[in-house]
Amino acid sequence: MVIFRVISKTIGFINKSIAAIGITGGVAVAFTNVVARYAFDASLTWATEMTIFLFLWSTFFGAAYCFKKDAHIAVTIVLDVVPSRVAKVMLLLSHLITLVFLLAVAYFGYEYIELVVDMDERSIDLWDMPMWVPYSVIPIAFSFAAYRVGERIHGILSTSHDKIVKESEAEHVLSEMGIGASRNAKNENIQELNKMVKEVEKKTGGLL
Repeated sequence: MVIFRVISKTIGFINKSIAAIGITGGVAVAFTNVVARYAFDASLTWATEMTIFLFLWSTFFGAAYCFKKDAHIAVTIVLDVVPSRVAKVMLLLSHLITLVFLLAVAYFGYEYIELVVDMDERSIDLWDMPMWVPYSVIPIAFSFAAYRVGERIHGILSTSHDKIVKESEAEHVLSEMGIGASRNAKNENIQELNKMVKEVEKKTGGLL
């Protein structure tokens, strides 16, 4: 549906933008503070707290974006050895657990912000800024991540079990090099190479 595509693109844009601005701004503020401290013997009192908050926002929104790209670390050795139907059920279960966790953190993060607002907690060093502003990263970023996991669950449910397990990173690299197993089904040498890669991945727990 169009509305879901718009929501997906909007969330993706927000995640990428804040992650990029946060890391860039954090590095810039930290560098400026170091130069001011050692070159001019002057320290920016607000720089440390600002740097922490910028890196915090960058990390959380970057993590939320990783759910879209399926870029979080995952050990898939069990999925590689069980039947595809079982692998699909296991993937669905793991994503449901992840979704519940993300929604729980988002909910309790929102409740904590309400408490901070009621207490009128403010930053001492950062221009008396209300602390609910930096803390709001928790419910927002985790809600965005939960939406991405919801998309993944929909994708799992709508995908046939025999296509549910993705290529490993090593297999993807071989495929990008033009020597993937699917593209060279008749080439015995390439098939043997891909088989060897799978065996090594099993022995290393998918850390090849």
